[in-house]
Amino acid sequence: MEYKKIFNRFDGLNILIIGDVMIDSYMWGKVDRISPEAPVPIATIVKTEDRLGGAANVALNIKAMGANPILCSVVGHDPKAKSILSLMKKLNITKDGILLSKERETTVKTRILGNKIQMLRVDQEITTPLNEKDEKDFIGSIFNIINSTKIDSIIFQDYDKGVITPKVISEVVKLANKKEIPTAVDPKKKNFLEYKNVTLFKPNLKELKEGLKIEFDLPSMDNLIDASNLLHQRIKSQMIFITLSENGVFIADYGLKQNNMVIIPAHKRSISDVSGAGDTVISVASLCLALKLPFKTVAEISNLAGGLVCEQVGVVPINKQLLLSEVYNKL
Repeated sequence: MEYKKIFNRFDGLNILIIGDVMIDSYMWGKVDRISPEAPVPIATIVKTEDRLGGAANVALNIKAMGANPILCSVVGHDPKAKSILSLMKKLNITKDGILLSKERETTVKTRILGNKIQMLRVDQEITTPLNEKDEKDFIGSIFNIINSTKIDSIIFQDYDKGVITPKVISEVVKLANKKEIPTAVDPKKKNFLEYKNVTLFKPNLKELKEGLKIEFDLPSMDNLIDASNLLHQRIKSQMIFITLSENGVFIADYGLKQNNMVIIPAHKRSISDVSGAGDTVISVASLCLALKLPFKTVAEISNLAGGLVCEQVGVVPINKQLLLSEVYNKL
């Protein structure tokens, strides 16, 4: 397969990303004493930084692969939302799909690190679903973008923070299917079974078991086939793509009559940090879907991409040239 040509074709694709955008805030400090008020360490902060997080990390991965991310979300009408818009502007990511709501609070996850060790994480967020007005405005904004721009693929990046509602899902999927735009989903718990008739549905093993309320010990081929078939009966997704951590990935393509299920083993790596791996996998999978690549190729390239970012510390987007080298070396 001409992988270099495939990677060149990623350039310029328009990928619509719908989901919970947030700020990953970091505070680095020195710790050399214990508080007299309580038995806790005191961190003297020496550096702070805000980074794009949540669904925005998918946008960073899409951009790193040479494609054009169009990010759609609802954030608060607050200083942290300004920080998101400022970071997006610096990275040349369009803000056309970002709505500000006085009824929401921008999600911020603050990590306090002392002597290079994470001591505490503080979350500021609202996780209730969008109110009726915000939901209507959000769907309208997404529809305007889909109807005015050539969209090559759509990603739902769900973090259960309330931006993606059952109505957002059903309305957008209906329009996408009408326009023959592939849809890829990285689900969470609340909306797990709401994603009906999408192109690709990508839970990890834990999410799969929780979403279907099933249990099995080993991710054997038989267990995965049974779980995939059960999930397909419920949501009618064309492809079920299950990430299995150190055991690789499983993919099934129900659009094919035979030879439509396979486990792709993980490649041996020195794992530093699994943060953001799911964002990378769904990003690369959506690009492959946009090019209508075979289901096994979708899984193979995405699996390699997810493994690569696990070798880096922290949430980092994929390196396109490094991934291309890996593809040639390992596929």
